[in-house]
Amino acid sequence: MKYLRLLLLLGVLVVGAQPVLAQKYRFKASSLSIMDRDKKGQWSDWSEFKPADVVITLDGDKDRIVVHSKDLQLYRITAYYDKIANDREETLGFECLDNNGEMCVILLVTRKDEGGRMQFYINYRDLKMVYNVYNSK
Repeated sequence: MKYLRLLLLLGVLVVGAQPVLAQKYRFKASSLSIMDRDKKGQWSDWSEFKPADVVITLDGDKDRIVVHSKDLQLYRITAYYDKIANDREETLGFECLDNNGEMCVILLVTRKDEGGRMQFYINYRDLKMVYNVYNSK
């Protein structure tokens, strides 16, 4: 019984040490670009970036991401991917379900080789969106 309690305590500590799961992050988007697939399955080029004054909230406690755009975009996080880092960039990934129950993958990419510029990707099977973002207090 003592062993089981110790194991449970260790498990709680390990889960509690995950920074993404236990915090709330707020980003401000400055611009947005979109690409989509045509009927033949080919991806279009990224559109020109257009101004986008929206707040994006990543809430690890509630397992959700909210894009506070004109039409509220709510994503329930169903899986947290391992962080991937190299000399050029660092990527955090999330598997999500949107308001309509459709699966997507959301990536928060920090470009080390571009002065720490951050981008927030929302990837569906036939549509991709990328927001240029920065930390917001």
